[in-house]
Formats: sequence, structure tokens, C-alpha cells
Amino acid sequence: MTRSEHEQAPEAPAVNGAERIPVAPVEELPASEVQDVEAAVASEGGGCHAGAARMQADAKASGKAALLEQYKQDYPTGPHDQPQSMCPAFGSLRVGLRMRRTATVLSGSACCVYGLTFTSHFYGARRTVGYVPFDSETLVTGKLFEDIRESVHKLADPEQYDAVVIINLCVPTASGVPLDLLPKAINGVRIIGIDVPGFGVPTHAEAKDILAGAMLRYARTEAEAGPVAAPTGGHSEKPAIALIGEMFPVDAVTIGRLLDPMGLAAGPTVPTREWRELYGALDCAAAAMIHPFYTATQRQFDAAGRPCLGSAPVGYEGTEAWLESVAATLNIGSDALAAAKEAALPGIAAALKATQIDARITLSGYEGSELLVARLLVESGADLRYVGTACPKTRWSDADRAWLEARGVEVNFRASLEDDVAAMRNYEPDLAIGTTPVVQKAKELAIPGLYFTNLISARPLMGAAGPGSIAEVINAAVANKARFDAMEAFFDGVGEGDNAGIWQPEMLDAKHAPLGAGGAA
Repeated sequence: MTRSEHEQAPEAPAVNGAERIPVAPVEELPASEVQDVEAAVASEGGGCHAGAARMQADAKASGKAALLEQYKQDYPTGPHDQPQSMCPAFGSLRVGLRMRRTATVLSGSACCVYGLTFTSHFYGARRTVGYVPFDSETLVTGKLFEDIRESVHKLADPEQYDAVVIINLCVPTASGVPLDLLPKAINGVRIIGIDVPGFGVPTHAEAKDILAGAMLRYARTEAEAGPVAAPTGGHSEKPAIALIGEMFPVDAVTIGRLLDPMGLAAGPTVPTREWRELYGALDCAAAAMIHPFYTATQRQFDAAGRPCLGSAPVGYEGTEAWLESVAATLNIGSDALAAAKEAALPGIAAALKATQIDARITLSGYEGSELLVARLLVESGADLRYVGTACPKTRWSDADRAWLEARGVEVNFRASLEDDVAAMRNYEPDLAIGTTPVVQKAKELAIPGLYFTNLISARPLMGAAGPGSIAEVINAAVANKARFDAMEAFFDGVGEGDNAGIWQPEMLDAKHAPLGAGGAA
């Protein structure tokens, strides 16, 4: 922002309609600070146009080196630096907005905040998102941190909130805005500051883990310090298995039924919907890594002395193996394990037999449950050739990866859009399940496509309900192949070449030449 632009810029509203924060013009700053500001403005390092490498360097120089190194370990990149996805911060924002009595404040460039708040409304959060505006002056002089601290104090009303979450986006993180210096609590309201830069967090799925892990860490220190409030639903009378990862609500109920014959119960699902559930999740016998990328979350269960196990009860073989893993982890007797298998497996086998899928499929997504869905598809009879996930390879997904690869399925972690499209072109499936651009490419090729997040991930996967739920939507989509062929034939050539609607010089002949070019008008 130039000096003249700054002088003409309107004041931005502060959080929750509070008084507007006055911005001092450059001329009122001391000469040394004016030079710092102008240097920052002249350098791309002061804005979000600098690129990931420059912003990483700036963040390390500003005191965020340890944070970025931890993210590098928790969320390793490769073979691609960052799969194409939405802004990673949306994951943390989503977790905060879904929690009761939790306020969420964003600190970042106005364009980023607009995009994130728009997305939150699209997902029906129905919750206000706080925003602390900044400009070059407040960023360089440290005034932005003071504005954040002021907004936190104004929001910390124990009658309304249990916690206030502040999320640094790219520019504040690169500039070293120190959220760790904020008070840990104000008027009994917990203050949690996290950095979720697009240049340090590969996907929005992993950003969910950042906030979930930060909240669990806070809750664990509270529980270690003394008695804490019981969850709203009370304590489980049976040893519970905490469930890690967002899933269809019915799946948590199904898992509880699968565990019941072994004298166990399903505990809270992390990310939770309210603060007290964090205590309940930590008070578990073990934690199930349903989504295997929750590294920071798993670290808190490890610190609390709770064992974790991978995979999930999907399909016949997946359910059997998962029940055996639970029994081995918690030393459950063979009779109780046999009872759990007998109660669950026959029904799953019958459901699989009744809802077969006869189609070649490629699958990709960025939610973290891609390998689980892939296992269910294979057991349902599908000819699955490829599964790509934007999430990283972790030890908690090893069992699913090995199972799929043993059946000839190509498994690709940190898959890019180009990977997913190339797999679709290579395997020529009857159905392509993937992200929006993958589905778009599939339909251009007259291949039926299904958006993974809304049409596959948002369905029951566990127990006997999983096979029927998945087969219904997939078989219906595959049956539409004839309609795609008819539409492709009808619209053949539309939008391409001479029919693209844009005249190219080499396409103009004497008949279409413009006036003065020697042709007819």
C-alpha cells in the first residue's frame, strides 16, 4: 500500500462491532519507523504476493522457525509440495465454528478473511467470525498484536464463551505476530492462539488437527491441574474408545454398537462440539485414529498415556481386523471378541452381498477418509484401480494401504490434481470419484463423476449401514453413462475450436475478415 493509498483507505471495523481502531498515518510515526514501513511495503515480504519460499524465510526470521519445523514433521510434504485444495485455515475455522460457546477471530489479509468467512456461511455455520484488520504500519510497529489483545479482552465474556480462538493467517505468521504472548485466560475464558499459514500447512484437513490438538493440550493441562467439569452427557460407565476424525454422525453410534459386546463404549469424537467433551475424550481407554492424519491430536493422547489404533470398522475384513486390534490393545478376552464378531460380521456380510458394485472406479479426495472408502468399495465388488488422497502417509494408515495394495489398488498420498486426472485417463473408469475439478474433467470425457466430500464422505461407512449407503449412490451414477454419451454426441464440438466463441486470426477467412482487411463486411 502506498502512502497516498493509505491516507485514502477507510477505517476497518473491529471485532464484533466494537469501536473502530484508529490507524495513525505514516507522517505521525517516528522517522525510523517510517523507514521500516516503507521498506516493508517496497518488499514483497510484507504481503501475500511474495510466494511460499519468501514467506517461510520471513516467518523463520520473525521467530516462527520452531513452529514451521513442527509443522514440517507433523504434516510432511511430498512427493508434491502442496496438493490443490482450499485455504488450509478453513479447517481450523470449521473446527472452531462447530464448537458451542467458542468465538473465532481471524488475523490476516482482508481478501483471505473474506474468502474464509464466505466459505463458513456456505457451510451453514451461522456464527460470527471476528476479524482484526491490519495494514503495513500496524504490522511493522507491533500495533497489530496490541489490536488482537484488545479484541480478545472485549470478547472474553464468560457468560457467552468458554474459549476464544485466534487464527493467524499467512501474513501475520510470516511477520511473527506472537499469539503465544496473549493471556492464557481472561475472566475464566480460555484464549487459544494458533498459526495456520498456507505456506506451512499443506491441507485444510490437517489444519483441523492444529486446532483440535491445541484445544486438547489446553484441556489436558487443566485436567492434570485438578478436577474439571464433567461432559454434558456424563461419564461413560464403560471404558470408552475416543474417535479421532470428523465422520457421519451415525457412524459413531454404529461403532458404539460394535464395541458393546466387549464391554466398551464409543467416546467423544474429536474435533468435539463443546469444550467439556475434550475432557471426556482424554478420559478414554484408547483412541481410534479413524482419520489417520491427526498427528498433533494423537500426540496429546500419547501424553495422557492413552494408546491409539489405526484404520476403522469398514466392510467385513476391515471390521474384523479393527475389532481384533481393539481387543489386543485393551486385553479383551477371546470370548468377548468372538461375541462382538458374531454380533456384527454376519450382518455386514449380508449387506455386502445384497449391494454389489459392478464398475471400474478411480477415487480421490482431501478429507482423509479416502482409504477407508476405498476398502469398502473393494469389498463391495468394485474394480477399484486408484485411490489418491491429499493427506500424508502416516503409520495409522499403514494397514489400509497394505490391504489395498495387496489387492492391486494404486495408492497415492499427497496426490495432486494432475495425479488424479492422469489416473482417470489411464484407467478409463466407469465412474470417477474425486474433487470438484476431477469431476469436471470426468464429465468433459463423458465419464460419470461424484464429488467425494458431499456425496461419498458425508454418508455412513461403518458396520452394515456402510455397503448399502455407498452402493446406492455409486450404482445410480454408473447407470447414467448412457445419458452422458447422448449428451456428448449432441453437444459434440460445442465450446471447442471454431465453436469456442473466440475468433482466432488463423480462423478468419475472406468471408469473416473484419472491414479493411480486404474481405466482405
